[in-house]
Amino acid sequence: MRPFLIAFALTFAIACSAQTEVRKAEEVQPTGEDVLRLVRMSQALQDLKHLQGLLRNDETGKEVPMELSMTDNIIRFLFRDPSEIINLDLNNNGTKLTRVVPGTGKIEIPASLNAQTVRDTHINYEDLSMRFLYWPGAKIIDEETVSFMKCWKVRVVNPDGKGPYGTVDIWVHKASGAIAKMEAFDAKGIKVKQFKVVRGQKYKGAWILKEMRIESYDALKSGDLIGRTYMQIKDPE
Repeated sequence: MRPFLIAFALTFAIACSAQTEVRKAEEVQPTGEDVLRLVRMSQALQDLKHLQGLLRNDETGKEVPMELSMTDNIIRFLFRDPSEIINLDLNNNGTKLTRVVPGTGKIEIPASLNAQTVRDTHINYEDLSMRFLYWPGAKIIDEETVSFMKCWKVRVVNPDGKGPYGTVDIWVHKASGAIAKMEAFDAKGIKVKQFKVVRGQKYKGAWILKEMRIESYDALKSGDLIGRTYMQIKDPE
């Protein structure tokens, strides 16, 4: 074989080998903890300021305006009439939920109150805290498509028994690390809550929530649907 043909053959073989290694690296299956770390990282990198939104109770039609911001690893929900600020602190490798009400100051919300609902909706403090993203022992149990998005399905089990959920399944978008869907079960394995992102929107080069559907189920009646709340974020100005 001529020298230049030998060189070409070697170069082609090396290139093919490198591409194969890249494909292998891309196909490496992450662990459940890797996926949840990606979710937490995607949260921490967001910089959202003064987004207007609302919570809408599907049964009553009542709409609760809110303002959402996220900066320096703090997610802030601002409500009015009556005034209330709920802060979710993502610093120190965990979640800390505090509540600020005029006249009472700033207080930390204990885990014993995590099942309490917010503003007569089907969202509770456990949902806002997303404490399940930090539960140990996360496992990938499947890969599924949710709203045309390829997702990992990750399962976590409550390590301390505190709060309303015993097991939580989380569908995480592979491309962005965003949560596409969540289903929560009580200690007996009965489904009690489901989140699903209905629509997203582009903001500062990243996808953020536009509308999420939150559904509650009655554990005493084998998971019958109790009610539905929508969280909507208006188009950023």
